[in-house]
Order: sequence, then structure tokens, then C-alpha cells
Amino acid sequence: MVTNVRNSEDILDPDDGNAIIVKNLVKKFDDITAVNDLSFEVKKGEIFGLLGPNGAGKTTTIKILSGLLNPTSGTATVGGYDVKKNLRKIKELIGVCPQQAAIFKFLTGRENIELFGNLHTMNKKELKERTESLLEAVNFTEASKRKAKGYSGGMLRQINLLIAIINNPKIAFLDEPTVGMDPRARRATWSFIGSLKEEGKTVILTTHYIEEAEALSDNVAIIDYGELIALGSPQELMEKHDSKNLEEVFMKITGRRILEGI
Repeated sequence: MVTNVRNSEDILDPDDGNAIIVKNLVKKFDDITAVNDLSFEVKKGEIFGLLGPNGAGKTTTIKILSGLLNPTSGTATVGGYDVKKNLRKIKELIGVCPQQAAIFKFLTGRENIELFGNLHTMNKKELKERTESLLEAVNFTEASKRKAKGYSGGMLRQINLLIAIINNPKIAFLDEPTVGMDPRARRATWSFIGSLKEEGKTVILTTHYIEEAEALSDNVAIIDYGELIALGSPQELMEKHDSKNLEEVFMKITGRRILEGI
């Protein structure tokens, strides 16, 4: 619920418990409706899983919330700021790990991280210390000395994740952050994402690894054809749909798309 709006900045009351509020959001591309009357709320300090089949509207939703796309209609606030009116303020609060790795392959992993830190105008001492801390957290210190052109897909994803949070954002959008990682790296990344919550950050996670969302998420929204079809904690959804795990829930309620072969 939007409360105590300041006309000058369109910011919510800072004591409001939600980091993100999406209300009746619509995004159309010509004759395709990618997001269709979508509404949900993300509490401050939680890991929120955004799930759905390919083409369900997950990435489009994240692009709207992070300012890369304008909504066709509806409203959304991030950190209390309206995505249509206060994008500059929002960008100061967020970090984004996109589906496609945004890496300069002729630079080392460390140089990539520091480059983006400099783009955020971070203090040099702070940037160096935070870079070291993040690399150690994912056991990437030695690998970070090599040029990124020699990295595997999973290693590129790891650097992409560190780039997304080098500015110590309050809200992190992680779009398929573990794609291409081997099981060991994926589990280490799960622990790392969990540590972001422990720091008080809000994390919005999209993933096709449903067990990943079940293990990490406090609450989950499942969307299909751009519409919200389920919302709740993994346990609540499993109980509601009489399923032994979240993947079973996912298969039950998104089956129409699978049966239609889309």
C-alpha cells in the first residue's frame, strides 16, 4: 500500500515494510502482452523468487523495475520510488545481474569488477576492499587475475553477480544468476545469495532451477503468460497444491503452456 507520498520525490514512507510494490503492471510489445495486470509486493530484506516458463514475462518485469523498460500501464515502486518518475533515485539503490553476462573479456575478472565500481563513483579504498571481500566470498581471488576471455560460462556468471553488487545495493535483481555453473559453484553461489539477505538486502531472484528457488526464497511468485498464477512461501504453495516440492507445484500449475508446446 502506498502511504505518505511526498510530492517532491514520490517516495514512500521509509518505514513501509515493502521494498517493491507492483500494481496492475502491463507491458505490451505491438500485439504481444508480455506482462498482464501483474501485482505483487516484496518485503524489505527478503529473497523473493520470480518463477515462470520461458517467455512468461519474468525478465520483462525485472527490466521495468530496474528502469530498462517503461511499463505500458500500471505502477511500480522500488525502494519507495516510482519507476516512471524517480528512476535516477532507484538506480542508486539497486544492483542488476542480467541474463546475459555484461563482461569485457579483454579485462581480468578483477578489472571488470573495479571498472563497474568506478562507474558507480565508488571511493578507491572502499572499492578495493569490497572487491577483495566479494572475490574471497565466492573463492574467486586467483581466477580473478586471469582475462575473462578464458572463463567458462559459469565463471562469467560469477563475475557478473559480483559486478551487480559491487556498489553494495539495498536491492539486488538476479536474473538466472547460476546458469552454466557446475554443482559446486552453484551451491557456493546459493550460500552467497543467502548472505546478501543476512546483510539486510532485498533480493529478487529469477531461475529455472526450481530447487534453487525453493531453497533460497522466503516467498515466490509464479507467472505465466505475463499473469500471476501463484504467490506465497514455498511451503504454502506446496501445501496448497498438495505437492512434495516446489518443482511439482510449478509443473502442475504451468502445464497449459507445456501441453500447448510453447
